[in-house]
Amino acid sequence: MARIAVIGAGMGAMSAAARLAVAGHRVTVYERSETFGGSVGRHARDGFAFDTGPSLLHLPAVYRDLFVKTGKEPLERCVTLSQVDPASRHVFADGTSVSLPNASRSGVVTALDATLGDGAGARWGAFLDRAGDAWDRSRRPLLEEPLRPDWQVLARDPYPAPVRRRLLRPALRAGTVAEVGSWELADPRLAALFDGYALSYGLDPLHAPASAALLPYMEETFGSWYVSGGMRALARAVYERCLARKVEFVFGAEVARVVEKDGRAAGVELADGTVSEAAHVVLGAQPHPGLMPGQELWRDGDVTVQPRPGGAGATGRFLVLLSLHGARPSDAVHRTLVHPADGAAEREAVFGGRLAERPTVTVLRPDDPSTRPDAAHEAVTLMATVAPHGAVDWTDAALRKRYADTLIDTAEAAVPGLRERVLRAEVRTPVETGAETGAAGGAVPPPALAGAGGGYLHAGNSTRVPGLLLAGGWSHPGGGPAHAGMSGTLVAGLIVEGDGFRGSQ
Repeated sequence: MARIAVIGAGMGAMSAAARLAVAGHRVTVYERSETFGGSVGRHARDGFAFDTGPSLLHLPAVYRDLFVKTGKEPLERCVTLSQVDPASRHVFADGTSVSLPNASRSGVVTALDATLGDGAGARWGAFLDRAGDAWDRSRRPLLEEPLRPDWQVLARDPYPAPVRRRLLRPALRAGTVAEVGSWELADPRLAALFDGYALSYGLDPLHAPASAALLPYMEETFGSWYVSGGMRALARAVYERCLARKVEFVFGAEVARVVEKDGRAAGVELADGTVSEAAHVVLGAQPHPGLMPGQELWRDGDVTVQPRPGGAGATGRFLVLLSLHGARPSDAVHRTLVHPADGAAEREAVFGGRLAERPTVTVLRPDDPSTRPDAAHEAVTLMATVAPHGAVDWTDAALRKRYADTLIDTAEAAVPGLRERVLRAEVRTPVETGAETGAAGGAVPPPALAGAGGGYLHAGNSTRVPGLLLAGGWSHPGGGPAHAGMSGTLVAGLIVEGDGFRGSQ
């Protein structure tokens, strides 16, 4: 039985801690804040409650496996999961709108044909077929196995883009999200649909590889799930599972550095000077240069180098939490995306460090009594992907208010009469995210993607420092609750089974 120190109490870190404790190790989690969950937060006031991080769960099998492997109580006994149907509604700039059913390929094709015209559904369906091929080709090395030393095998895009023949000119294949939208999906509304998936994960459609097709494929194949009480209820369930397996939590404990002994990680030193020895250290937070003085976690020019933490293009989230008078209509859709007329201008602004005048706005309206004081009120969250703090000064009160007004005005297309119903509007920006998670600029890590020369991969779970491993969204396989949970599985396997661990079979 070894003593293991875990830095951070995010979803990936807690997933690793629970698995390691079941394997017989003594695990202590050191968390800089006063609570668990990392970016999976909840804001409550006057009977209204809002998720402040992820709001829906995809690939619930990740957490079902965690709960099966760490105890007799399955996930569904600890939280209530329900499929969101329709999975999403999309309002386009030309005024058309379409609702896409949850986990129904034929239903999505039918809905798109009925709204966007004959052929739209077939093109989207063919696109998802190709995305399915990419999923089959890359699923294990990208999601289910530790990042290999020869990670360059993931540098090639697994998306099988069809060849575009051109007279007297070389043939072309779509290599980015934007090119897939333009060349394969053809209809600008279908292109906006794919762009919206990428942007919601913090990915620039102009540069993100075509393998980002895995994101709509996963959602439309495995479904979108809501956790009653919000995603915070899932974080609490994982925390309680850790406690049941005798994991110790120390809150308000900021780790200043990883202690080194004989060239390997040997414990942690807290900001107050306290040193705790450990046989292994699991870092579940964004790495920083002072973490391990004198040691390089990654080094260029070495065949064992791992991609840098975070992947390409980390962005932040701007939230407007709306407390509304008036009941939630029975036909309200849980998640609606309002797409702008000029997606290119939005991309250039967000990834150029500026504000988008007309952003894509996600409107979240959960049908959950725990989010509102009574049936005569409703809690609604508006979200836009934005540049992180630093590129934009998110401490500017006037800017925060002006941008909140922009989101509210945009959301009127999904919720007519929205502004007249507002009792209170509270704003959260990358500044608040950074304060709660410690992430530089309040950035939110995107999921890992194959292709683009490996530029959208994340740091491997093993580092150049023996005994130091990485879990959570800033490591392989990237951001989001499901991906973070996978990282915890990989880290636990590497510690328990050693470097030869290749993931569950």
